[in-house]
Amino acid sequence: MSSFTDLLICFAVGGALCTVGQLLISLTRLTPARVLVIFVTAGAILTGIGVYEPLVKLAGAGATVPLTGFGYTLAKGAIEGAGEKGLLGALTGGIKATAAGITAAIVFGYVIALLFRPKTKL
Repeated sequence: MSSFTDLLICFAVGGALCTVGQLLISLTRLTPARVLVIFVTAGAILTGIGVYEPLVKLAGAGATVPLTGFGYTLAKGAIEGAGEKGLLGALTGGIKATAAGITAAIVFGYVIALLFRPKTKL
């Protein structure tokens, strides 16, 4: 496929996932935090049953950047860890798989907090 087609598929899948989240927030009484938990859990469950991996191969970052992608990474790490080290690997594999992303979020959040002065909303 061409790069333009790849970008279009990535944008369409990522946009569809985000649209589902917005619809859940707008049309139900679910809070944003609950929708986030639903998305991470759905990503993990879909990975466990083998449905999310083909979507990641098709859409790339369009499927891995939204929160369902975080659930995908957690589940994939746990599955790989279980294959290598059994039960202990299942418990630690997800943490190992997501460690770099979590560390980056903490470090960048800290740096931004140092560079800018937060203002409280009234």
